[in-house]
Amino acid sequence: MADILITIPEGLSDRLDKALALCAPEQAALSRSRLAKLIAEGAVRGPSGPVTDGKARAETGDYLVEIGAPETLDARPEAIPLAIAYEDDELIVVDKPAGMVVHPAPGAPSGTLVNALLHHCADSLSGIGGAARPGIVHRIDKETSGLLVVAKTDRAHQGLARQFADHSAHRRYLALAHGLIDPADARLRGLPGLAFEPGRVLRITTLLGRHPTDRQRQAVSFQNGRHAVTRARLLETFGTPPAVMLVECRLETGRTHQIRVHMAHAGLGLVGDPVYGGNRRASARALGDEVAAAVAAFPRQALHAAELGFQHPVSGEALAFSSLPPPDMAGLLAKLRGDAA
Repeated sequence: MADILITIPEGLSDRLDKALALCAPEQAALSRSRLAKLIAEGAVRGPSGPVTDGKARAETGDYLVEIGAPETLDARPEAIPLAIAYEDDELIVVDKPAGMVVHPAPGAPSGTLVNALLHHCADSLSGIGGAARPGIVHRIDKETSGLLVVAKTDRAHQGLARQFADHSAHRRYLALAHGLIDPADARLRGLPGLAFEPGRVLRITTLLGRHPTDRQRQAVSFQNGRHAVTRARLLETFGTPPAVMLVECRLETGRTHQIRVHMAHAGLGLVGDPVYGGNRRASARALGDEVAAAVAAFPRQALHAAELGFQHPVSGEALAFSSLPPPDMAGLLAKLRGDAA
């Protein structure tokens, strides 16, 4: 059996299942409904002892959640090709293509990374993520491409989850976004949660939580939600005046849709993002008709998990991996640079 430690901070007065879900490390993949079930089963111990009522008020302090054996898995192994950057007996690093869902969910019961991993790894996946998410330590969106690490053993899962929780894991994304990161831009300097650091780095610090009316979306908040920090650095601009930019985004936290929501909050929505991009169109005057049309036609958010680094949770070895943008994003970059065939 594996345990997850969740700390409820002072001032968080909410029902227990909700508070634990809010404070649980995202890498633990513990939903509110699963936590409610674990509480009812007596698998949660709080500062005052065992708890069995998920509707009770949460206490300040540490809660130990006993995950137990994994539930019966509904997902089936599928012979889906995987691009593997690294693999050993403890973990596997995969370069996920855009369009692949990470784990089964309503509307996506098959064809997921988990289905592919079940075929490739057989029974060698950590059970901490539960029935639907075996081995999943962190996620990237369906239409985001790039690197992620999956745990084969519970000890690897725990060790990796700690690194993501304490921000020692290194994650670097490449994104194409509308607009320009400019320290002289009074609009950017006036937005809450935004600050400039040396080297044209825009630091975005907010809380992130569910959108108040659309439960499928995330939204910036300054009162409720999870602490989130993104650092976005301008790498390259396209157009005269600049209309699209290549941005490096480094995550200090790893919240759902974090880069997409933070960039949209700054008015710098990602190219091709149908949810947070705001239907923004690139300027034909700045880019030319053909290139502007290619930007407008890009079929997904232009976001790629390009680098992933962490300490091996068992051997202690420092591991680092990199991935070039896939053909669709590389092709759009070539058009923007004017060197497309």
